Amino acid sequence: MKLEMICTGEEVLSGQIIDTNAAWVANTMMELGIEMQHRITVGDRLDDLVQAFIDRSHHADVIIINGGLGPTSDDMSAEAMALAKGEPLVENVEWREKLIEWFSRNNRVMAKSNLKQAWLPESAVMIDNPVGTACGFRVKLNKAWLFFTPGVPFELKHMITEQFIPFIKAEFKASENTALKKLLTIGHGESSLADSLADLTLPDGVTLGYRSSMPHIEIKIFARGDEAIRQLSSVTQEVKAILGTAVVADDKPTLAAEIHQRLYQSGFSLSVAESCTGGLVTSQLIDFAGSSSYLHHGLVTYSNESKVKVLGVNPQVLDDHGAVSIQTVEAMAKGAREILDSDYALSTSGIAGPDGGSGEKPVGTVAIALATKNAVYSQMIKVSSRSRSLVRSLSAAVAYDMLRRALLDEAIIVDYPSIKRFDK
Repeated sequence: MKLEMICTGEEVLSGQIIDTNAAWVANTMMELGIEMQHRITVGDRLDDLVQAFIDRSHHADVIIINGGLGPTSDDMSAEAMALAKGEPLVENVEWREKLIEWFSRNNRVMAKSNLKQAWLPESAVMIDNPVGTACGFRVKLNKAWLFFTPGVPFELKHMITEQFIPFIKAEFKASENTALKKLLTIGHGESSLADSLADLTLPDGVTLGYRSSMPHIEIKIFARGDEAIRQLSSVTQEVKAILGTAVVADDKPTLAAEIHQRLYQSGFSLSVAESCTGGLVTSQLIDFAGSSSYLHHGLVTYSNESKVKVLGVNPQVLDDHGAVSIQTVEAMAKGAREILDSDYALSTSGIAGPDGGSGEKPVGTVAIALATKNAVYSQMIKVSSRSRSLVRSLSAAVAYDMLRRALLDEAIIVDYPSIKRFDK
């Protein structure tokens, strides 16, 4: 099955908004073993939309069209599809009634323009949208099914999960089973990982893929066919053995997700004290429901005064060594842990840039510490030639990895080829 996607909207085409819908759809389909073959973005111009629908319908089996189903004049997907098919728009009475009922149920007055959303190409099959006012629809043109979805991310995800995936499974019987294993890495470039695995002999039906989502590189191991699936586990173990400490999680999108799973209802507790990361370590954990079961507190002690008054850092330590130092982050981690006698505490302090560096401590220098009830571990890293945002996200990832290794009773400090580590 050849799957393509057409994304619509001037704001997407011009870069005013990031097309997270396309990324989510591609990744969701990839996890089902279905790779996106082609994707284009078309602005809100009727002729361009018509031409795109006609052109791509000769190449794909299924095309997901995203956006352009709203009530305003720049929402043209239904009209363009009708023109491409050479048929009129007709009112879908079922959706009109649902629109009226939806607005009545929510005690809202329906604008006349909303009725536009009930007008579909004559041959269209309506697709329900239980969480919004724009129904989807599908139309067969040339060799392809064109599947129209709303641009609102929440509505799109419902429609893809509940309507589109069951449709393609029914319409295009899979010729073979597929399986996917994902390994998350940090501290290694994509090319470095590929070089390390270059001599790996893969069984028939097993392939490797790479996805950069900084600060992580994700390695995808695809298995197509029952025999390949039976060998997936052994291939995964071989990849992990070759990459060693580069692999930090299995089937997790981020290290924060890995930490959350390991701490959730574990009985262990965590406190965090952050300077340069500015709450990023804490925030990524709070994204997960249930983080209150282990997270005691997250303190952003950005100024030296707050490090002293909130965490109890000795002013002499700051005077002698500076805020970005092993001595300071160790004191920060100890102070954060001792407030509520947490099992673990993480701390960060660094120079995220673009200014503020020096010859001794250039931009990208970050000190990180992990305090346990029995010891304190620390390291100073240098993240070279990176943006302020990436310095912070890489620092948070290294902090998480230190904690992960402590939870697994492994060596806390390891080398990352793409991240320089200073001696104390």
